[in-house]
Amino acid sequence: MPLVRILTARLVTTLVTLFGVAVIVFVVIRVVPGNPIAMMLPPGASEADIARLSALYGLDRSIFEQFVIWFGNVLHGDFGTSISTRQPVLSLVLGRLPATLELSLMALLIAVALGGTLAVLGTRLRGSRAEAGIDVANGVGLSVPDFLWGLLLIVLFGVLWPLFQISGRVSPRLELPFSSQFYLLESLLTLRFDLARDLVSHMFMPALALALPLAAIISQLLKQSLKETVNLDYAVLARTKGYSETRVILSEALPNAVLPTLTLIGVQFTFLMGGTVIIERLFSYEGLGNMAIDAVINRDLPLIQGIVILFALMFTVVNLLVDMTYALLNPRLRHA
Repeated sequence: MPLVRILTARLVTTLVTLFGVAVIVFVVIRVVPGNPIAMMLPPGASEADIARLSALYGLDRSIFEQFVIWFGNVLHGDFGTSISTRQPVLSLVLGRLPATLELSLMALLIAVALGGTLAVLGTRLRGSRAEAGIDVANGVGLSVPDFLWGLLLIVLFGVLWPLFQISGRVSPRLELPFSSQFYLLESLLTLRFDLARDLVSHMFMPALALALPLAAIISQLLKQSLKETVNLDYAVLARTKGYSETRVILSEALPNAVLPTLTLIGVQFTFLMGGTVIIERLFSYEGLGNMAIDAVINRDLPLIQGIVILFALMFTVVNLLVDMTYALLNPRLRHA
């Protein structure tokens, strides 16, 4: 039953967090100077035209009244209509979400593979110049923000050595026989490897730019945990049985050192998804982050609210899953 109590408490916290985010975002974007209705109308529009559209979108009411109406509609699954596109916000957001999820998951896989490999190598070669080189690489990875990595990758592998695509999500010349917006997943499931190759060619550089800072964090934390666990009694016992140092690290130390890193990965994954906003814009990737920037530029209040609420929901769900996974894997928490 402890897991049930933990889950219930986290769900309540999630609901309170989402409500708080909704209130803050709703108020902040309305007190910022600028009239989104005026941006929709051509120059020379009359005050009557502005008043008519303001009434249509409910912007002529007080902020409290607007929030009550909007929140009531949200509870019924209606997030409003986009001011700039005149389309339902929920369909717009859900239409772009799969692209961002696929990009984020690819970045996470790259970060885990790269960071884990560097951590194991650094532990295996501890005390040598190679470990010092890995520490320097981790420092560089942490010091350079993801958008600068993106610019560097564009110059190297998009201009000097054009190995990957530098813009878009998929080549326009290709026919897309997909029934969902999860293009990469569906292309793999349907064995359309030609489409999968094109999608990966577009996704690899933005995913790598997102992954490099996270890989450095994973490498640092996991290496530190491994260096502590390789000197514990069970690791020493494994060496007396004739295990090689690599086997001791992989089979004995790694399973016990990975738990703290798991929590970090979950927390950092939410920041990684937040980083997609700039990276998607940089690579003209058709995801949720790119849409968010367009919404801010156009002062599209309903769309901004929908995107922020969705990001907040994903952050809280990821953190909830991480907490549950950590509790399941850690016997001390499971039986607390």
